[in-house]
Parts: sequence; C-alpha cells; structure tokens
Amino acid sequence: MRNLASTLSNQGKWKEAEEFQVAEIAIIRRVLGAEHPRTYASMANLALIFKGQGRLQEAEDLEMQVAEISRTVLGKEHPEILTSMANLASIYLDQGRVNEAELLQTEVIETRKKVLGPDHASTLTSIANLASIYSKQGRFFEAEALEVEAMETRKQQLGPEHPLTLSSMANLSLTCYYQGRWKEAEALGKEILGKKQMVLGPEHPSTLTTMNNLASIFSIQGKLGKAEKLEAEVLEMRKRVLGEEHPDTVASMNQLAITLNDQSRFEEAKALMITVIQLLKRLHGPSHPYTTASQSSLDEWEAVTRAQRGLGAKKGSIQ
Repeated sequence: MRNLASTLSNQGKWKEAEEFQVAEIAIIRRVLGAEHPRTYASMANLALIFKGQGRLQEAEDLEMQVAEISRTVLGKEHPEILTSMANLASIYLDQGRVNEAELLQTEVIETRKKVLGPDHASTLTSIANLASIYSKQGRFFEAEALEVEAMETRKQQLGPEHPLTLSSMANLSLTCYYQGRWKEAEALGKEILGKKQMVLGPEHPSTLTTMNNLASIFSIQGKLGKAEKLEAEVLEMRKRVLGEEHPDTVASMNQLAITLNDQSRFEEAKALMITVIQLLKRLHGPSHPYTTASQSSLDEWEAVTRAQRGLGAKKGSIQ
C-alpha cells in the first residue's frame, strides 16, 4: 500500500495517494502502535502528500508531530528525524518563511555530513534545498556554488537523466535566470524539459514546473508569444492534474495574466487576475503577500487603463 501511495504521488495523483496513505496509517497504528517507526514514517509521507496539494498548514502540523515523536523515540541525530526536519524546512520555504527554512536546513546539512557523510544522497538533497533558499534570499553566488556541487555529484552517482540530477539542473537554470544570464538559463531549461518529458512524462508536476520556468525565461527576453503558449499549456494541465485551486495552478494563472497584460491584452489580463485574487483570498486570506501583490498588479493595470481612457477623451475633445 505504501509503494502504491508513493507511485501515485510521483504521478501527481495526490487525492488517490492521500486515500491510500491514510488507510495505511490506520492499519499500521492499530497493529504496531502510534510510536512505531513505520507509523511516523507513514505520517511523514502523508505530510508530503499534503504539501504536494498545497495544504501547507496541514503538512506543517503533521510533520511537527512526526519530528517530536522521532526525536523522543530515536534521538536528535537519527536519519529519520533529520528527514523530518528537512521536510519541515521545505514546508517553511513554500510558506515564505525563508529565514526559518535556512536555519533548519543548515542544521540538517551539518548533522547529515557528520552522520551520513558529505556525498550521501540525503546530504546532497539538503545541499540542493539550501541552494534554493539562498536563491530566494538573493544570495545567487552561494546558491550557484551549492547547485553545481550537488549536480556534479548526482551526475556521477545517479546519471545525467535521473530526476534528482534534473532537479539540480533546474535549480541552476533558475539561478542563471535570477542573475540575468538568460541565454544560459534558456539552454538549460530546454534541455531539462526534454529530459523530464521523457523520464517523468509530460503532465508530471515537476515537468510542468520546468515548463513554467522556461516560460518565465522567454518572457524576460521579450519572447511573449512563446511564453504565453507554454503558460497556457501548463495552466490547462495543472487544472486537470492538480485542480483549479491548487497554489501551483493559481500561480500559473497569475503568470499568464501578467504575460497577457505585457502584450497589451488588458481586458483578458484583468479578468484572469480577478480570478487569481479570489482564489488567493480563499487559499491564503486577503492580507497574505501573494494576495496583496496580485491586487497591486490589478490596481496598477486599472489605473493605466483609466489614464489611457482619459487621454483618449482629451484628444477627442481637442479635435
């Protein structure tokens, strides 16, 4: 049952994965007890399934439970507690709690290096995750150094087309993007997308993320037609795979709305952004930074439209 839930998660079939994982937890808890390692390992898997659905508060609450049980039963340096801490850091990052994520992930790396070794797969995962955190903080040179380290080691250990190697390449592509190295970012993005489509499939959530990132690279270079085409494809697939209210789907809507506005298709852009704001209010509340940022974009677009209408009316009266 656990393997089936994991397979469904890897396919992005979160609801089905959740059903199997909940059933497994109930069985294991009844047979082995609440504090058995198999029980909290299953709970940790469920927390990741919640995270995959964008249910971040539920994911955090469950992962905190797992961390407390693991620490009590196994000790603070056991690989299981380190996995739980790393998962919690990843949840913090998704919630925008970047500094908390950095502190926790740094602690995990140091302990994993000591307990597992610097080239262990789990250590490399934490290094790659810390690089993502550095990128979010604008510490791009530090991020790039870690990403190259993780990517090269994974290529040697796992091969150039392994999903974890591709993940490291994707992170490096984003760091190039953030530094304005758009040609490098685009070349990497295209290479990663081709490999992910082949290895993971065209509708896998990781493939869709890569498509979305490539669209951003097109957009910043003024290739708006290419960006729009990719963004529209990603949006439709995310609606189908993840659902309309998943945070990744809403992010795709937001990105497409911005691209439409950049092409002077103002009414289409505003209509889509209104939908984005409604969904963000439901997901995060009206005061969340994502909600206020989207509202600010809409307010700015409407102000520009009003100014253009006023200018048009003034020209008409002069004639």
